[in-house]
Amino acid sequence: MEQFERARVGSYFARIADSFAANERPSSFLITHLLPERPSFVEAVGKCSNLRAVLPKPKSIDASARRSVEKVASCDALTRELFGDDDTALDYIESRAPGEAVVLLDVGGYFAPSLDALCSRYSGRILGVVEDTENGHKRYAGRGKLPCPVVSVARSPLKDPEDFLVGQSVVFSTEALMRSRGDILHGRPALVIGFGKLGSSIARLLHAKGVQVTVHDVDPVRQAQALSQGFTVARDRDAALRGAGLVLCATGALSLRGEDFSSLRNGAYVATVTSSEDELDLDTLPGVYQRTPNGEHVTRYATTGHYFYLLNGGNAVNFLHGASVGPFIFLVQAEILAGIRMLAHGDLGHGIHEVDIADRETIAATWLNYFNR
Repeated sequence: MEQFERARVGSYFARIADSFAANERPSSFLITHLLPERPSFVEAVGKCSNLRAVLPKPKSIDASARRSVEKVASCDALTRELFGDDDTALDYIESRAPGEAVVLLDVGGYFAPSLDALCSRYSGRILGVVEDTENGHKRYAGRGKLPCPVVSVARSPLKDPEDFLVGQSVVFSTEALMRSRGDILHGRPALVIGFGKLGSSIARLLHAKGVQVTVHDVDPVRQAQALSQGFTVARDRDAALRGAGLVLCATGALSLRGEDFSSLRNGAYVATVTSSEDELDLDTLPGVYQRTPNGEHVTRYATTGHYFYLLNGGNAVNFLHGASVGPFIFLVQAEILAGIRMLAHGDLGHGIHEVDIADRETIAATWLNYFNR
């Protein structure tokens, strides 16, 4: 990013931070993908809250971005185990922000397992959570009764451009890795598992590239949507796996279990849009499969008479090439800042909430002023 572009992004976030400044700043913990454009957003979080720590998602950390962020905030190691155990989570929050009013900024439902303990045992007060992803939204919604407010931006219309462009970046990175081995998309029927915002974007771009696309989704509404857009909808999931030369997993949940991999046709490629721990049950893959590096970021899994290729170790394939969605990412990041102010006011009931329409319009108008040039 050029210096003048950084200045524009910084000015945009300064304007957004001023628009959504709370009368009393809460403390915050920020889980985020630490990509090259992220430092400006992190600085804005620091203006809207007392940022106690940034916890970068471990498989999406840009070294330069981390160095920039470390100048303004502590960077701590993030694991599922950190917030998977009540005592560990509580000790961590207490060590960073004892007795403070705290907002938790989440990407993927990391805080969900220990949220009850944090809300009931923490020496300060958990004001609530702001969640960025559909996967995380489902984790919080699936808990039933919540002990605090959760502001979800996962289903905001301001996130639609990001989701669409992430789908495009997944196809770009998948094709790039295939081409690095001398393979191409054409002639390989594709199976897209999950027809949400990411999966539908992936399916549309593959189709535009001349690829035969089959969709599998457990939701009958999404199946109908896929049919209306001209895609084949798998009636038999196993048969669809056997026929696919490329499988793209876009559910945000478990897409392939260990026994599913043996159904893949020889030479099939498998890629995901999230982490391997979410989409793939690789731990239960039969031990007879031998894993061999087969080009950069490509692993060949083989046993007698069968083999397939896994891209980027089963982790989000688009992060290999920066996962950039351009300035559109700044829309939903601004909405996260609006969510901080909502929680800082302290008047939301326990449950899932969305940012007000008027606030979204303010964000969109500001964004257009800076980036529609």
